[in-house]
Amino acid sequence: MKVEIYSKENCINCNKAKAVLKELNPRVLMLDQDFDRNKFFEKFPDAKSFPQIVIDNKHIGGHKEAEKWVAFNNPNEEF
Repeated sequence: MKVEIYSKENCINCNKAKAVLKELNPRVLMLDQDFDRNKFFEKFPDAKSFPQIVIDNKHIGGHKEAEKWVAFNNPNEEF
C-alpha cells in the first residue's frame, strides 16, 4: 500500500494524519522541501488546507478523511 502525506511545518492536522497513518509507513512530503505551492495546487486544485493524503494513487483528503478511511478499511488486510 502506497501512502503519501503532503504536509507542512507546524501543522497540527498534519501531525494528526501522520499519527493515524503511522502503521502504513507513509511517505511524508514537505512543503518547500519536496514540493512548492504551485505543484501542490496543480496536484490538489480544490485543496483548502493541509495535509492532503493520497492512498494507492487515490486522493483521500485531509486528516479527518484519513481517520474515516482507517475506520472503514483494514489497511493491514491483503487484497
